[in-house]
This record gives sequence, C-alpha cells and structure tokens, in this order.
Amino acid sequence: MTGVTARDVGRFRPEPWPEQITEDHLEFPHWDGLRSERLLLQRCAGCRAVQWGPEYICHRCHSFDLGYDEVSLTGTVYSWQRTWHAGTPADAEHLPYVTLVVQLTTAPRILLVGGLVGDQREPIAIGAALEGEFVHLDAYSLLLWRRA
Repeated sequence: MTGVTARDVGRFRPEPWPEQITEDHLEFPHWDGLRSERLLLQRCAGCRAVQWGPEYICHRCHSFDLGYDEVSLTGTVYSWQRTWHAGTPADAEHLPYVTLVVQLTTAPRILLVGGLVGDQREPIAIGAALEGEFVHLDAYSLLLWRRA
C-alpha cells in the first residue's frame, strides 16, 4: 500500500514457505485473504470462537466445524522488540527493525506477530493503536502494522 517500502518489509519476508501453501493446506484461506486485502482467521461454527494458528479442532469447544471469517485490521501493541544486531549479513541493511505482538481489537484473544511500518527508531508504547497495512510481493502478500 501507500508509503510501504522494501525497507519496511525487510526481515518480515517469510520466504519460502508461503509459496508452498496450496489450496488444500489448512492456512490457505488466510494467505489467500491477505492477497485480496482481507485478514481471515479461523472461527468455530459451533461456539463462534476465533483462533489462530489454524487447527483442525476448535481450541474452546473441540468442534471440527471450523471456517474462516474476516476480522478488523485494527489492534494495539501487546509487546514489541527493536532489533539492533543483524542475525545474518542480509539483515544488516534493515537495522534497526521493530517486531510487534499485536492484540486484535475485534478478537482480543488473538495475538499476531508482525512488522512495524514507518520510523523504526520512534518510541513505542504498550497499548498504542495500530492499523494493518497490506504489502503485496511477487508470490504472496503480508500484513504489516502502522501506528494509528
């Protein structure tokens, strides 16, 4: 989307495994949703609980009747870490970078890990509002987070 650069994507490119997710894979609806700019998470048809990561059974009621529903692209900072040291030589060009744990507004039991878009050196506060932003790469799309 607007304003997202290759530097913003940086270390958050989960290559190569999203390219290997086919239509029969349990996570396929999630990755397909990102491609069409929708955040889809598993929801139980029985108890209506939202869960992530995807499983074949509901975490709450143990039903096998699970599907995917769209959830809001808003959340808050639950936790975060700023990385200053490169784990590999390829990481050096992306330093520093911030990794977020995001608590979703419409599914507060769900925590997602993602990258921060924008100035990686700005202060970050637990509870700060975030908005999701999609980044489309060659083989797949990612959800990153921007300060709201």
